[in-house]
Amino acid sequence: MKKLNLLEGMCAFLFLTVLPVRGQEDSTRIARTLTTDEVVVTGTRNETDIRHLPMTISVVDRKQLESNYQPSVLPTLTEQVPGFFTTSRGIMGYGVSTGAAGGMSLRGVGGSPTAGLLVLIDGHPQYMGLMGHPIADAYQTMMTERVEVLRGPASVLYGSNAMGGVINIVTRQMQEEGTKTDLQLGYGSYNTLQTEVSNRVKHGRFRSVATGSYNRSDGHRPDMEFEQYGGYVKLGYDLSNHWKVWGDLNATHFNASNPGTIAAPYIDNDSRITRGMASAALENHYDRTSGALSFFYNWGRHKINDGYHPDEEPQTSHFNSKDRMMGISLYQSATLFEGNRITAGFDYQHFGGESWYQVLATGERQPQVDKQLDEFAGYVDFRQNISTWLSLDAGLRIDYHSHTGTEWIPQGGLAFHLPQQAEMKAMVSKGFRNPTIREMFMFSKNPDLKPESLVNYELSYTQRLCDNRLNYGLNLYYINGKNIIMVDPSQRKNMNSGKIENWGVETNIAYRFNARWQANANYSWLHMENPVLAAPEHKLYAGISYRQGRWTLTSGMQYIKGLYTSVTKGQEKQESFVLWDLNASYRLCNFASLFVKGENLLAQRYEINAGYPMPKATFMGGINVNF
Repeated sequence: MKKLNLLEGMCAFLFLTVLPVRGQEDSTRIARTLTTDEVVVTGTRNETDIRHLPMTISVVDRKQLESNYQPSVLPTLTEQVPGFFTTSRGIMGYGVSTGAAGGMSLRGVGGSPTAGLLVLIDGHPQYMGLMGHPIADAYQTMMTERVEVLRGPASVLYGSNAMGGVINIVTRQMQEEGTKTDLQLGYGSYNTLQTEVSNRVKHGRFRSVATGSYNRSDGHRPDMEFEQYGGYVKLGYDLSNHWKVWGDLNATHFNASNPGTIAAPYIDNDSRITRGMASAALENHYDRTSGALSFFYNWGRHKINDGYHPDEEPQTSHFNSKDRMMGISLYQSATLFEGNRITAGFDYQHFGGESWYQVLATGERQPQVDKQLDEFAGYVDFRQNISTWLSLDAGLRIDYHSHTGTEWIPQGGLAFHLPQQAEMKAMVSKGFRNPTIREMFMFSKNPDLKPESLVNYELSYTQRLCDNRLNYGLNLYYINGKNIIMVDPSQRKNMNSGKIENWGVETNIAYRFNARWQANANYSWLHMENPVLAAPEHKLYAGISYRQGRWTLTSGMQYIKGLYTSVTKGQEKQESFVLWDLNASYRLCNFASLFVKGENLLAQRYEINAGYPMPKATFMGGINVNF
């Protein structure tokens, strides 16, 4: 069976090299996107040519996000990033608690809920203070300029939860002088409504971005409504040519209903969630040094009715929680001599909150947990260009957690700059994750839990050819992890009894035929010694984009095979399916365009969350206005 799976992977790779994928950039932007000398910030905290970094980073830009017409960034990342997958249960909204979707995995690491994969907004960690996982519905396209996904451990720079990788959402900003306003309105299947408005300003040294959205859907099943309000504001000012200050505020509120599985439906399983984030930073940028001092504060308010089955009595109390996370980040990067770059930093985080059950009849408050924890860390990352053909990178972090103690995290890698615009990279890195308050003190609790850890070995090759019209890459990796936290059914508590041993192949290819036709594709094969929920063995995405005059057409197909929807011993279940999407837009005039999109046009019957059948073909149409 393993030989057959490997053969399938090789065949899929050959198939991928001749199929194109969606992209909607103009020819100038495409030429820049297809080159490997793109500047990223996630790998080092400062702007760095991606060629000099030994780790693998995928970049999904604004044009790719816009072309999908999705309120969340996660569906686009699932298509465009090899090895990355997000669970889903319906046409819109992920929800929280029992039956929720939005679980993220990268190379089989992430978890459910996602505690082993770190989400950042402009470099600041985003996860619930009590549960320790990100809230998928909070990461919206309207606020995003691009997303950088670091595939593999990033714990040296970002600490706990970056065990499997990092998703860094880089927020929008206005580059040119003036004012721009964008409005999008869409309506489609199951009474689904998407609205978004954004305004960007640059006037001299002042910049601002303000966005707002309202999204809702009845869902494709009864009792599956979803409603969301969101807003984002960012203000910035250049104090001088070398110093700037900025601050932002992001807030979202959503109401989500969970109908339960087909076999065991729920009544009144409803969640009302409010999430917020505020941050401020002072940055400096000089020729030989740059850095920042930043402060961030995240908070949340959760009200959850766990519902009841038709033959049961309604809940007599509802779950409530308040959580928070605040932190300070300080780093400075400097070039000490030719070809050198050293970055040193300090991080402090304070996180926690309280949870309780509110008795409906009396209003009595039954406390569950009220806990606060702290984390301190210092790190250093050293990069040196040995010659024109070799770059060396090494890093070390020391991380102190107020409950679990001290952890040392090393990493090292090489980047070889070869002829014919080729790059070969080798990387060894450690990732770790501290146990969450939920795991230690709330559900199946065990205060003696130790941190999870893994080591990732990776070898990659990339090349660009044909005057940068063709770009392709290949990654091989091996992951070995220990102390993975799992529930021991015999003791009914969390234990460090799990292991991870994953290896696989990831590949991507992109080609610009001419100014009208463009394409890219990606494929990943993942072998898991121990099955992981919501991590497909094979994932292939391929598509094509065409632009002519006022028309733009994009189409893509995604193939998923060997997706575990259940890993319970003796009840393992896997899904395989093919999804076909098609988008079209027509420019009415210089400031307005119409769009229509169709998803799952093959009307596939499939599940990603066990017991939650996904909708068949769905459609949406709308208008974009820009002035």
